[in-house]
Amino acid sequence: MILTAFITGATSGIGRATAVLFARKKIRLILCGRRKDRLSFLEEELGKYTEVTTLSFDVSKRDAVVTAIGKLPEKFQKIDILINNAGNAHGLSAIQDGSIDDWDAMLDINVKGLLYVSKAIIPRMITQNQGFIVNIGSIAGKEVYPNGNVYCASKHAVNALNKAMRIDLNAYNIRVSAIHPGAVETAFSEVRFKGDIDKAREVYTGYKALQAEDIADIIYFVVTRPYHVNIEDLVVYPTAQASATILNKN
Repeated sequence: MILTAFITGATSGIGRATAVLFARKKIRLILCGRRKDRLSFLEEELGKYTEVTTLSFDVSKRDAVVTAIGKLPEKFQKIDILINNAGNAHGLSAIQDGSIDDWDAMLDINVKGLLYVSKAIIPRMITQNQGFIVNIGSIAGKEVYPNGNVYCASKHAVNALNKAMRIDLNAYNIRVSAIHPGAVETAFSEVRFKGDIDKAREVYTGYKALQAEDIADIIYFVVTRPYHVNIEDLVVYPTAQASATILNKN
């Protein structure tokens, strides 16, 4: 049976690495992102391995989500796996100094975006009486760290929603899992620090951070367990990391 996976935030980082791995494993792909040029490149690149379609929309725009998913080609109507990966961090400031625009951006994408996409796809899984949802959280959803306030709050919300989905969807044979990475070397910090490359590099200097491919491997492992197995919750650190704030930088 050919499986179909729907991946948000597919044009970079963990989402892209997961798309590449899934394609090589012959999983049919629905790749979502805001950057049409990157989606087109991915479709061409991964189309060598599997069937691929792309949807360009912003997960934080409810109507855009519904419209895009409603236009899926017939062969992509059945969605077996949903990877809720789209997310971001903006700024790293004490709450009294934080930007409300940054707060809105994080809550809109990390929480509302996850909800909008899930709401559009879950009814299909209920009809199928099967499915798998993987929510990409963060160690920030397990611990609160200095100046992380609203980003941590958004990822705590993802953690809570993951648990709630598992409870609410249990009767429909829908598996729900969360993966909470620690430090992963992607464009995450560059976005957080608004393009300040030096600050972003410093986050990953002095130790070997996780790579996007490491998390993709774990996602694939989780979704390919026997159907009676649901890995509920995974926290993944680089060896040098002991908590959200403790890193052994040599």
